[in-house]
Amino acid sequence: MIQKENIIVGISIGDLNGIGGEIVLKTFEDARILDFCTPVIFASAKTMNFFKTHFKSGINFHNISNINQLAKGKVNVFNCWNDPVKIEFGKEDVKIGEYAIKSLEAATKALKNNDVHVLVTAPINKHNIQSEDFKFPGHTDYLAQQLDGESLMFMVTESLRVGLLTDHVPVKDIVEHISEDLIIKKINTVYDSLKRDFKIGKPKIAVLGINPHTGDNGVIGSEDDVVLRPTLKKIKDEGKLVYGPYAADSFFGSDNYKNFDAIIATYHDQGLIPFKTLSFGQGVNFTAGLNKVRTSPDHGTAYEIAGKGKADSSSFKEAVFTALQIYRNRFDYEELISNPLKKANK
Repeated sequence: MIQKENIIVGISIGDLNGIGGEIVLKTFEDARILDFCTPVIFASAKTMNFFKTHFKSGINFHNISNINQLAKGKVNVFNCWNDPVKIEFGKEDVKIGEYAIKSLEAATKALKNNDVHVLVTAPINKHNIQSEDFKFPGHTDYLAQQLDGESLMFMVTESLRVGLLTDHVPVKDIVEHISEDLIIKKINTVYDSLKRDFKIGKPKIAVLGINPHTGDNGVIGSEDDVVLRPTLKKIKDEGKLVYGPYAADSFFGSDNYKNFDAIIATYHDQGLIPFKTLSFGQGVNFTAGLNKVRTSPDHGTAYEIAGKGKADSSSFKEAVFTALQIYRNRFDYEELISNPLKKANK
């Protein structure tokens, strides 16, 4: 079921006590978005009607229990459960975590079966989703197991893209995870994604250093000199435009990031603090490297404002449109590489 128009967007509802329901409603209250895609929210009719009433939304849902009942031009709700759910905004609840996983698992199954074309995930609470059956630190790790490919957390906006060598790793363990194999794998994933997902013919990538001042010639750690620099040279010798390591403390403040198609940070906060500072509310978390497209907003459950009608849906809306654009770009890329004559003429 490959198609470039009327793309079916699967949506996992996330933590019901957070802002997920609100930002999903706000995104699809603008009916113009239905000209570009057909959304399927994996939750329940009762739950979504609760949100509709609470937030005084005028949105209309088309409720389905089978994906074949999906209606184009409508906001579809796929029933993953029928029992009533006690929603208490702002409260961390293990039972609510179970519903978040039910939604995610059903949406992922639909994605794997090509019943939906892309997946957009509303925020979850990484603590209350843990159970004997679900032991993943978040969406990315779960989807990496369920789908094919090498996953990479790729934070993107129209003008800024930041990937990570290590993501949800404790700071004390970061250096142990960084190896030549990991660096090569992650850079290749970013490079391929820039070409396939973002239509950049010759990607230019910057890599940030591991230690402050990239180690100051070994004074503040040797990892940049021993591991990172030699590996980057090896990759560059293969013809890829990869530069670094750059000192992370001045890289973004000096606007150097504007000279590159993507930046690869060595650990989570090194990349995400500047990314969110520069683009919070407009950024998108894209899981690059997988055979399916998944995006999410750049924020969490925001318990402190849940249920108050104050949530900004901008990032979630961007996540939907980014997923659509990446899906179309992949469609064009596959068409291009399968048609050598078209490629030569281009």
